[in-house]
Amino acid sequence: GRRHHGVLRGADAPCLRPCPRGFLEPARRGHSRPQLRLRSRVRFQVPTTPGILLWSTEVYPRKIRVPRRRTHFGAPYDFRYAPPLPGQRSRVYSRYFRLVTRLIEDATKKNQGRAAIILGHSYGALVALEFVRNSPSPWRHKFIKHLFMVAPTWSGGYVRAIRGIVSGPPVDMVYVPSASRLSVRSMWRTFETAIVNLPSPEVFGRRPLLVTRSKNYSAYDIADLLVAISSANGDKPFRERELAKMGYFKAPMVPMTHMYGMGVPTEEQLVYREGDFDIPPEMVYGDGDGTINLKNMLAFEEKVGKQPGQRELFKSIRVTKVPHSELVIHQRALKKIMCEIVELNR
Repeated sequence: GRRHHGVLRGADAPCLRPCPRGFLEPARRGHSRPQLRLRSRVRFQVPTTPGILLWSTEVYPRKIRVPRRRTHFGAPYDFRYAPPLPGQRSRVYSRYFRLVTRLIEDATKKNQGRAAIILGHSYGALVALEFVRNSPSPWRHKFIKHLFMVAPTWSGGYVRAIRGIVSGPPVDMVYVPSASRLSVRSMWRTFETAIVNLPSPEVFGRRPLLVTRSKNYSAYDIADLLVAISSANGDKPFRERELAKMGYFKAPMVPMTHMYGMGVPTEEQLVYREGDFDIPPEMVYGDGDGTINLKNMLAFEEKVGKQPGQRELFKSIRVTKVPHSELVIHQRALKKIMCEIVELNR
């Protein structure tokens, strides 16, 4: 079939040279896709601690005015690949983590030795978490002041990830102009990202997450589901790499803030009555941020945030009725983030 290129522009060669970033706010209404722009007047003081922001090369705004500050630095990652657990090999992330390490060390040096605050949203928060967990303990305690994660897509997984690999990812996740959903699905199944956030049995238990006339699938049956949808690209990598991640809840052991959303209808169960995975499913909704289930967020606090040694360094912030993709640009959510960062700099 027809092949589509350029989905992740610039992803093969992420630019990790220190580049200052300013404060962001939502663009004006009327844009076809969410955009970001700089605020003309910022009511918060400028942080003195260097900040490292992780975002996907696909979703970061292309046109943005950059002020002359040297306290904010960007670290775009390649959305196609999944960060490894400590001990796992990843050519892409071995290089990326080395570059981020160098970026943080340079940022600290240029800011009078002050350790960095790392901020990540969604998949970027997962990348940030795995970067910290893969870093040597003495290094992270010297160079990382705080890890700030906004709605992380951590190893607990979420139900919407099942729909992505079964029927194709939603357009707000992967957008290819003029491409059909099924052609995008074929491409999506070749990405490591497609299987990294499938629901964990430790979090979702045995409740059916995908229902068909002949069989129901819980988080314990994900491998069988990948076989049923004939995803040769997903079954073997899932068993070899991602299955181990589903039960990996090691805390990063650095000061950490976890901000998450709730109060937005979120996919909780997918129903394929005729068992035809080429047709979009009926959906049963529960609580969450529209993408990540609330069950996942609460499990992160319980299984990671409350571990001995991490509990005293963990803070949770809840935001109601703000969708997942807007948790770093919505005025109310952004104000919470900025107030926390200002407080960390006191």
